[in-house]
Amino acid sequence: MNHHAGRKRKVWAVATGLLALFVGVLIACEVAGWPFLAAPVQRALSNTLQREVQLNDAGGAERATVRFVGGLKVKVPQLVIAAPQWSKRPFFLQATQAEMHLSYGDLWRARRGAPLDIDLLQAERLVVHAERLLDGRASWVFGDPAKQKTATDQRALQLPTVGELRVLQGELSFVDAPLKANITAELQLAEGTLAPSGPLPAAVQGLIASARGTYGQAKLTASLRTAGVTPLLRSDAQAQAVPVVLELKAGKAALTFDGTVTDLFKLANMKGAFRVSGPSLAAAGDPLGVTLPTTGAFVLAGRIVKNGGVWNVVTDDATVGSSKLTGAMTYDTRPAVPMLSGRVSGPKLLLADLAPTIGGEPDAAPAPPASASSPRSARVLPDKEFDLPSLRAMNANVLMSFDRVELGSLFALPLQPLKTHLTLQDGTLRLSDLVARTADGNLAGTVVLDGTGKLALWRADLRWSGVKLEEWLKQKRAGGGPPYVSGSLVGRASLKGQGRSTAQILGSLDGTITTSLRNGRVSHLAIEAAGIDIAEALGVLIKGDDLLPVSCGLADMQATQGVLRPRALVVDTSDSTVWADGSVSLKDETLDLRAVVTPKDFSPLALRTPLIVKGPFKDPRISVEKGPLARKLAGAVLLALLNPLAALVPLVDTGGAEEGGDTCAQLLARARQAARDKAQQPARKP
Repeated sequence: MNHHAGRKRKVWAVATGLLALFVGVLIACEVAGWPFLAAPVQRALSNTLQREVQLNDAGGAERATVRFVGGLKVKVPQLVIAAPQWSKRPFFLQATQAEMHLSYGDLWRARRGAPLDIDLLQAERLVVHAERLLDGRASWVFGDPAKQKTATDQRALQLPTVGELRVLQGELSFVDAPLKANITAELQLAEGTLAPSGPLPAAVQGLIASARGTYGQAKLTASLRTAGVTPLLRSDAQAQAVPVVLELKAGKAALTFDGTVTDLFKLANMKGAFRVSGPSLAAAGDPLGVTLPTTGAFVLAGRIVKNGGVWNVVTDDATVGSSKLTGAMTYDTRPAVPMLSGRVSGPKLLLADLAPTIGGEPDAAPAPPASASSPRSARVLPDKEFDLPSLRAMNANVLMSFDRVELGSLFALPLQPLKTHLTLQDGTLRLSDLVARTADGNLAGTVVLDGTGKLALWRADLRWSGVKLEEWLKQKRAGGGPPYVSGSLVGRASLKGQGRSTAQILGSLDGTITTSLRNGRVSHLAIEAAGIDIAEALGVLIKGDDLLPVSCGLADMQATQGVLRPRALVVDTSDSTVWADGSVSLKDETLDLRAVVTPKDFSPLALRTPLIVKGPFKDPRISVEKGPLARKLAGAVLLALLNPLAALVPLVDTGGAEEGGDTCAQLLARARQAARDKAQQPARKP
């Protein structure tokens, strides 16, 4: 029995010795770094990531070490993770004198296609080539290549996260087809050392990075400084906000940001002050996928807050051309079609600063002089095509209010104020509840631009009343003479058109414009000039101009396929009556108008024949119909103008009993008789 017990003790001793030897070997191998397992670990990593992984420098004597306690810990003279098969890059990641710590759980999730989480990554030099294709495949998504083809955009944007990163020198290339980005960056980490002087605190963990490349169609340069590295790269719920200073230039646009950022790759949250400038608001919105109007040069400064997919921007100081604006906007990227909402207001808005919105040129950028090889265009109306797809890129709901809207050099008074409600829904832009006041009058209506088709469909319904012309229009005359025209305008316009530019829309215009002048007065000199009454005009010049009361002033224009024709156009004063017909072609940009003047007095030098205004908008010509038949034709023309006026008078007549009855009706009866008499007169012999 003692013999049996002795044998048992020997077995236990041998087993214990073998176990101790085995444990000792394990400890020794763990301490030594399992040098003979570098190749198997390399194969295992390759199988897990579905990419070729190299842990050693083929030409170096130093070998890789691997440790398994507490996760996979690899230390190699050179680590290379291959690029996917579809990539033309030599590798996805290359690190020299690198050390990487991975948990087994993270490795398992990466094998199933989740983004790779790295507990620690440090290297003397790190080079990363990140790519994403239009179909969503990304070089930073690991796993089965066949499964990557069905990866969603959300997954493709989930870049690898690093718990602790230490890199003496780094290079990053980022090529993203959906974003049209091709960027190369250089970076240095000041982890635990003094950060460079500047707005950041002196003794912090820090990142210094500079980048250059292209974003969309614009060349891009950027510099980035942060007060930390590790928290900035985290994408989990525990990610902390990190102070960041960013300076970026894209094309002619520039951006500065000073604030905090959470998750640098996805910008999960950010908060800070910004300043952005550029040649046009549209250019600034393009990189963000935000549809902004085309404008002149601008500078915006304010505060920005981003929480998840929602951006909130408060602009305290905005200058667009010479306009001064403020605003508070929210941009929500979570819906299938992003939504922009908020308000825009300001003390001053110049209409000229929005000229590029309709295809015109801003005042600050005059057109270059035409050369002999490129003759100056005879066109006046803006013919730059609209960017209709941008109207479908987002929806919008914005309240707009401006204290003062400057209309241009022709007008003495601005719109003061102007308010409207801008909505953009499924490609249709609408300005509703449009209300403005100027010169004791008001303007109201709705404007719609439907950009859902290949051609923009435009329509407008506008009404105005009580606008005093003597205050609204600039009519300053030498010697302090009276204004050429005064009185209150009342009217309405209902128009529609279609096209890819402002010129095309106006060239297809259909609808009506009707307006009348109430309590009007007009320059005596202007009336005599319109009648080519040389004697009377000389008399007015000698004794001084005065204002003639306008008993009837009407204009009714019919637009058909871009051609405006007066159905009735008449100005009746105590001195003369001016009638007009003809056409104004917005399609060809030409005038073909004829005015017939019927004086109420007699002047021996008066030429009582129709006055002709004809030619292109840029160079119209004024003449009179010549020949003995012209006088006969003048009466016939006048008769042709009376029927439209007869239909219009009951709708817009401004007369009253205290003013001597229906003044336009009286004019109509008087003109019919004069036209009949003139038509019956025999033509004079030359």
